Amino acid sequence: MATITKRGDSYRIRVSCGYDVSGKQLVQSMTWKPENGMTARQIEKEVKKQATLFEERVQNGTVSACGSLRLADFIPQYLENVQGEISVTTLENYKRIIRELIIPALGHLKLKDIKPLHIQKFVNALTSGEYRLDGKGKPYKPATVRRYYVVLQSILHNAYRLELIASNPADSQKIKLPAMGEQTTEIYSKEELAEMLQCLDNEPLMFQVLIHLAINTGCRRGELAALEWSDINFNERTIHISKSLYKIKGEPIQTKDTKTHESRKVAIPEYCIKLLKRWQAQQAEIRLKLGTAWKGANWVFIQSDGSVIYPTSPTLMFSDFLKRNGLPHKKFHALRHTSATLLLVSGANIKNVSARLGHAQITTTNRYVHAIEEADRVAGDTLGNIVSDLQLKKA
Repeated sequence: MATITKRGDSYRIRVSCGYDVSGKQLVQSMTWKPENGMTARQIEKEVKKQATLFEERVQNGTVSACGSLRLADFIPQYLENVQGEISVTTLENYKRIIRELIIPALGHLKLKDIKPLHIQKFVNALTSGEYRLDGKGKPYKPATVRRYYVVLQSILHNAYRLELIASNPADSQKIKLPAMGEQTTEIYSKEELAEMLQCLDNEPLMFQVLIHLAINTGCRRGELAALEWSDINFNERTIHISKSLYKIKGEPIQTKDTKTHESRKVAIPEYCIKLLKRWQAQQAEIRLKLGTAWKGANWVFIQSDGSVIYPTSPTLMFSDFLKRNGLPHKKFHALRHTSATLLLVSGANIKNVSARLGHAQITTTNRYVHAIEEADRVAGDTLGNIVSDLQLKKA
């Protein structure tokens, strides 16, 4: 709401646009002076009209309501605004990207002065390798460029939503992003899975349990790492998934809600229950031997002193296992993809698979349907080639 103050023979019109990160009110003002000969009624009517018009210009960006507010000055407010909307780990990742890339490149610019050209140059610099978090100077992959761009887009959208700028200069329709190659989902074939599981038999029992649960539950690595013995129902053969581990640099390992903020129960086969019981007994022996050196609690997957493993440990352990056994490298997450695909191939209902994986939307699970359809097309082509060859030989 505009405020009008008479100052001598003129009027000052002021419009507030909120507060900056230090709590200081942001105000834009103008001065209007009546023409000679105007009556008091005419002046009153005109000054109100001018106030309304000025407020509209401020709000639509014709006049910058926060002309001196730089991008770097707005970012703390942005981070506070999105804190409850994204996960703790995502927020930390955003902070890293902002600190090491966005502020050095664009932080000095005033919000009102940022144009699509600045955003495009930023994207181009990421694509060419001019800007790197690790200092290697190599171009980022298109998917990485897009992730970093999304952070900048989010910041400016927040400023637009708060009416600090008239439009979002990082709007995806205004920016040309690097083309994405064909996206593939890493999945183990039945043959690859059989070979991998054969090698797994020679591994420590805890690692065997980790991999078998990953395949049979489709859980994310943080969800598996956060499992406690109280989450295992041996009688019902179910696992209660209610939390996930995360680690922020300089802070201890902590737990958070699952990605969808909802818990779920996942049924597991009898052989997994037997593996878990064997590991529970072995863990009890380790605890007894360590005595007062035991640092653990109730965790299923532990470090040598009984304390919980790091959230990244499943990935590192799996990568080392594949390398030692001369197996092709695949991400730990490929076990989750494989779990979903095997279920769907076996005829499981997609809605049940979605619930089992803890997907917020069934459309996320549809990616595996596409993988199955592609595999079926390949199989169909292979079979067609075989039949075709037989027909030619017969002819």
